[in-house]
Amino acid sequence: MRAVHLGTVVLLAGVLAACGNMHAAVEDSGKTVSGSYLSGNLAAAEGDLDSAAGFYAETLQEDPANSELLTRAFLFSATVGDTERAIALARRIAKQQPDARAARLVLSVSEFAKKDYAGAAVDIRQSSQGPFTSLTKSLLEAWALAGQHDFDGAMKALDTLQSQGGTQGLYALHKALLLDFAGRPEAATAYKTAMTVLANGPRVAEAYGRYLEIHGDAAAAKAVYSKLAQDNPGHPMLGIGLARIAAGKRPKPMVETATQGAAESLFGIASSLNEDRSADVAIFYLNLSLYLRPDLDLARVLLADHYEKRLKFDIANAIYKKIDASSPYYNMVQTQSAINEGRLGNNDKAVVELKAMAAQRPNDVDVWTSLGDLYRAQEKYPDAAAAYDHAVAATSATDERRWGLLYARGVALERSKHWDEAERDLKEALRLKPDQPQVLNYLGYSWVDQGRNLKEAVGMLEKARGLRPLDGYIVDSVGWAYYRLGRYKEATNALEEAVLLTPADPTINDHLGDAYWKVGRKNEARFQWNHALGLEPQADQKSAIEKKLLRGLDAATAGGAT
Repeated sequence: MRAVHLGTVVLLAGVLAACGNMHAAVEDSGKTVSGSYLSGNLAAAEGDLDSAAGFYAETLQEDPANSELLTRAFLFSATVGDTERAIALARRIAKQQPDARAARLVLSVSEFAKKDYAGAAVDIRQSSQGPFTSLTKSLLEAWALAGQHDFDGAMKALDTLQSQGGTQGLYALHKALLLDFAGRPEAATAYKTAMTVLANGPRVAEAYGRYLEIHGDAAAAKAVYSKLAQDNPGHPMLGIGLARIAAGKRPKPMVETATQGAAESLFGIASSLNEDRSADVAIFYLNLSLYLRPDLDLARVLLADHYEKRLKFDIANAIYKKIDASSPYYNMVQTQSAINEGRLGNNDKAVVELKAMAAQRPNDVDVWTSLGDLYRAQEKYPDAAAAYDHAVAATSATDERRWGLLYARGVALERSKHWDEAERDLKEALRLKPDQPQVLNYLGYSWVDQGRNLKEAVGMLEKARGLRPLDGYIVDSVGWAYYRLGRYKEATNALEEAVLLTPADPTINDHLGDAYWKVGRKNEARFQWNHALGLEPQADQKSAIEKKLLRGLDAATAGGAT
């Protein structure tokens, strides 16, 4: 089946797990659970962290001696970026529990903000130990010592990271940043090492490029930025460094103060927390990072991304609005904001905004791609194909994005019933990415559906299945190819697996019904067709299924083609 795919807990778990005991905690204080507390629970369950923070703060005013409420109000305040309130609450927590990790972290951030690096170090050291907090402590203590010009002590604190698993990238980057901050010549070697460890990632490439520019090696800096352009086409920072070199200007280093180093540490940790269960901690760290460095727009981008993953597109857009027009990320977030308007159901507004951006930036691949994706989501396939035309025209032959654009345009053209042009795009996308399962599946399934190039199509689909064995749509494509070749037993086996992987798809259930009929399992075939009808298929597919239920497959048109 053609399916189109485009387009830590250690710190907080103990507190959040206490939610179940909160009713008893409040009632034991002699009070009835307040409406604010219940509203806070509801807001927290729905992911409305801002409202939850406000409600818990109100409840705490009713019962200021309740330590559970204090901790919850503190954590939610910190997580939503109300850092001043979180600092005040952290001081109260620290009086009750001097080694409280989250409270000591927030208090150390408060000291970093005031450039009281000795005070920051004290708070860091008073925190209790833990596997995750050891990482935070190592980085922040290193920068607190660097702020006091104890660079040997800073490097010693940083070296403790090497005994912790999965920290090689953070260690390599911050070693380079610390040596650079200290003005030591070893920074050059450290940056080269970090570039290797982090595979020339955008953040380390920007830091190293700045270092090279500052030290007068414009040619080497240009090489770093050019490699970044090759590996990350369309990255917002691409033109900044090259334009600066062309103008003969010198940049500032990535980190000018120990406070900025602490912000970079918190940002780096948050960036490494990719699992859904770690999202609250990542948001917590990002807000602390922004408190220390409000101009760290990349942290805002990542923060908004976390809210987008929670489907909180309105909150994400509110974060994007805080990014100034002078930021290198401004164009990117304006595009993303328009995409979010579409996700919120404001399609007309999204189209107007994207068209306006396209008029201002006619060679912006991302704008045209987003417009094409929006039209495709609305099933306006001719408009989508026209938008993708502009995006493809704005890419070079070596642009890594090109295969995806050709694939997207191929899909839009196929849905617009322009098969010859669609096939051309899909073949070219496959030439650029011969092991891309989406393209293998879409082109292979299209051929099977048309009864063309069946032997080649089956090979492509089997290859796609090998690359993505748990994708129910691809397994369905393989099964349907076997069916079209008359290999009904093999088709049945594959389609049964596809239904297990993707049970709620009407087409896959319809296909399995057809296969069952061909192998003589007619009662099971009718069951599958009835099940497919209950999954709300498209009108033409529904009609075909109803005919099969009425007259049987042999007397009706075989269903399932989409």
